[in-house]
Amino acid sequence: MAAPLKVCVIGSGNWGCAVAKIIGKNVQTIPKFARTVNMWVFEEMVNNRKLTEIINQEHENVKYLPGYKLPENVVAIPDLKDAVRGADLLVFVVPHQFIRKLCDEIVDQVPQNALGISLIKGIDEGPEGLKLISDIIREKMKIDVSVLMGANIANEVAADKFCETTIGSKNVQNGNIFKELLQTSNFRITVVDDAETVELCGALKNIVAVGAGFCDGLLSGDNTKAAVIRLGLMEMIEFAKIFCKGSVSVATFLESCGVADVITTCYGGRNRKIAEAFVKTGKTIEQLEQEMLNGQKLQGPQTSAEVHHILKQRSMVDKFPLFTAVYQICYESKPVGELIACLQSHPEHM
Repeated sequence: MAAPLKVCVIGSGNWGCAVAKIIGKNVQTIPKFARTVNMWVFEEMVNNRKLTEIINQEHENVKYLPGYKLPENVVAIPDLKDAVRGADLLVFVVPHQFIRKLCDEIVDQVPQNALGISLIKGIDEGPEGLKLISDIIREKMKIDVSVLMGANIANEVAADKFCETTIGSKNVQNGNIFKELLQTSNFRITVVDDAETVELCGALKNIVAVGAGFCDGLLSGDNTKAAVIRLGLMEMIEFAKIFCKGSVSVATFLESCGVADVITTCYGGRNRKIAEAFVKTGKTIEQLEQEMLNGQKLQGPQTSAEVHHILKQRSMVDKFPLFTAVYQICYESKPVGELIACLQSHPEHM
């Protein structure tokens, strides 16, 4: 790929805009990258104005990341094909349920040697069971795809508060290109080659966070919540060992994508917040999502459903009591108070 490399951020929610803010600033001082950053924005009306118009005139996504200015070289584009056309580096940050359709739309718009990075936290189901989001992008786009996952609550990243993150890349050289694009003095990046584990961590931790939110709603206390975090992490490791195609390094769980992301999501993320409200209000997950998330999507419950179906196919439901309890509480009307009983007979204690 010849410099300057054109960058497109595909997605403009809370996290997408926080990342676009970093990239927009970085490309201004690194000659390797083109100075203009396209950001695909799903067009919607906000206060009788188009969201793209607001972003391009006021340099702020007033709906999904209010209070934080985007660099003026980040250009909001409502047409997906126009946004990605000719881009060398694609940064995917959309809800995981939209990725197949999105890739089908843009597959013929980018160079053959383009590179992708997925910031999408979720998994999919394929005929063989588990399907990673990066696999879907890789198969549909025929490009190399890295992943970025870590303890990164979007508003804190946008506020330039110090944090770490992890890039997983089977081709570490490609991972380092994205590290150069994204790293700042307050957004520190480690690149590892255990890409599947990094990506799985980003998806599975949202299930654990729902369990932590249930604990908060039940007023179970910090000891119980710590147990949920530990047991959740153990289930994440076990799931990765069973379902990852390559070898799994337990050391990856000590990176930001692992234990750090589990902790921050179980204390500060939207999955925890909605799960707590689910217990306290008696409202459905869908109702709370509409009321509390301002159009953003919740990933934890949906990921628990996908994981449950995969475990059921392999007759492994009993090995993952926390993942299973979260699914049953969200989708099968299991009383939330029974979460603790599920943990009391956890295989870790047997």
